[in-house]
Amino acid sequence: MSNLKLDTTDYFLSDKNAITVADRHPQPAFPTHSHEFNELVIVWRGNGLHILNDVPYAITCGDLFYVNAADRHSYESVNELELDNILYCRPRLTLFSDWDALLPGENIQQAQRYWRLSTPGMSVLRREVDALARECMKTDPLSIMLSEALFLQVALLLKRFRHAPDSLLLSDAEQLDLLLMALRVSINEPFRMEKFCQQHQLNARGLKVLFKQQTGIGVNQYLRQLRLCKAMDLLRHGQQTIGEVAAQCGFDDSNYFSVVFNQSFGISPRQYRQRFQKKNNPSLRDG
Repeated sequence: MSNLKLDTTDYFLSDKNAITVADRHPQPAFPTHSHEFNELVIVWRGNGLHILNDVPYAITCGDLFYVNAADRHSYESVNELELDNILYCRPRLTLFSDWDALLPGENIQQAQRYWRLSTPGMSVLRREVDALARECMKTDPLSIMLSEALFLQVALLLKRFRHAPDSLLLSDAEQLDLLLMALRVSINEPFRMEKFCQQHQLNARGLKVLFKQQTGIGVNQYLRQLRLCKAMDLLRHGQQTIGEVAAQCGFDDSNYFSVVFNQSFGISPRQYRQRFQKKNNPSLRDG
């Protein structure tokens, strides 16, 4: 496990600045690390794996997650991944506000720090994040105050536009939002694009093109990534057999699951499990 820890002095212009924006266009693969500050991450485009405290998440455009200073995380298998990291030091925030309600802290479970953003919300947020990025590059007192005010606005907008990844279809969601939510609830069951488009009166060809433009991969590839991501989590923490893991992740054939897993990660599911699970777990079953 890496001991890499990112220092506040390397990212913030002064000891008075409470916020800074680190744009990652693109975000390369990055090893496991922690930091002295907190951050919230907005994914604008592309796809990849985000490993947060040993839990893998398949991320793509519209994903939002909050990372606390005590967390360990890394980025793997990135593909045209573009995101903004908004870094902030909680002790330096001076503007009076209910920051605990806006920025999930250490007392909030990890699953409740991972969200989705609607397409209209992303359009609004992009302008505000760009304005914040410009202002936080200054160190005069007025700019520091303005940066914090803009940060508050971003935090409020995030709370307005975010929704749980597995929430029901939103009445005002756009085409891409509808498809992404449908895929996330189809990990362990078949997904039929034609049926989905007929149900929502959408053009399948146009939607596939839009999906590829925004995520960098096709619909079936992304669904497979979601399924493999769930498989990684089950293999790291669960006690199911390989066949049970395959079935829970939408693979009817455990042998095919093993082939796909090996092609994606260069290691078999059984070897992956052995790498991450404790050898002295007497209740571990394999097969």
